[in-house]
Amino acid sequence: MRKLGHPHHRRRSFSRLPGALLLALLLCAAFPAPVASEVIGTVDTVFHMFSRDDDIVVEAFDDPDVSGVTCYLSRARKGGVKGMIGVAEDPSDASIMCIATGDISVPERVSSGKADGEKVFKKSTSLVFKSMQVVRFYDKKRDVLVYMVYSDRVVEGSPKNSITCVRVK
Repeated sequence: MRKLGHPHHRRRSFSRLPGALLLALLLCAAFPAPVASEVIGTVDTVFHMFSRDDDIVVEAFDDPDVSGVTCYLSRARKGGVKGMIGVAEDPSDASIMCIATGDISVPERVSSGKADGEKVFKKSTSLVFKSMQVVRFYDKKRDVLVYMVYSDRVVEGSPKNSITCVRVK
């Protein structure tokens, strides 16, 4: 019978550590960390006796590439027992408002812009397959940043969306 503290057992598990660490570092480099949001407040919409209520949460995040722009999202969040343990699917309802909170500096990479937009924020809204995303577009002719929030799934997204604009100059 093998004991957990046996020296050979420890050596084998540590020999796999460099490979696992390398894989973790490669994954972190390939998938940048999501932009963090700050919860500003919530409003209950449906009461649940023994678990978290359904609510609308208001969150703020700063554009990771354009300094001086902060976006505010309001989104529906499912409560109940499933919502409390993190397995409920949140509704696709969301709204966005972005404002200039300082001097706006648009990097060349953003001003040359992609026609299909650039993802600036993503939040999971179900256990695995659904997320809410914010995409930024740059309207060069009018010198305006356009932000759109929408919900998507691996197979089928939702046409529900909201946009807001921030004038650069």
